[in-house]
Amino acid sequence: MNYFLSYALSIILTSLSYFIGTHILKKGIESWQALIIGFTVVSLGALTEYLGAPIWLIVLIPFPVGMLLLFLFLQQPLQIWFIAYITVLALYTIIHIPMSYFFHFHSLIPAWKLS
Repeated sequence: MNYFLSYALSIILTSLSYFIGTHILKKGIESWQALIIGFTVVSLGALTEYLGAPIWLIVLIPFPVGMLLLFLFLQQPLQIWFIAYITVLALYTIIHIPMSYFFHFHSLIPAWKLS
């Protein structure tokens, strides 16, 4: 699979985890908002990896940005946002497991291949 296809798939799957994760609760984010979060999170992870950052930084950099964007788009109290974020992370993990198996990604960051 070429890099662009992997990149697009990563954005779509990350966005899907944000969209579904927030819609499990009563108030979810719009699909375009989920795409913005997915694009931003995956792009930051890929850029951090491209710059040769250590693994812990590649994982750490996208998290606060995704958390902040979710908080801004969700427009719910902190408790609801926290539950939504935990749900998103659970779905992301569920999606991550088969993607790692089939596409050999450490994460849904296309450049970060399994060794």
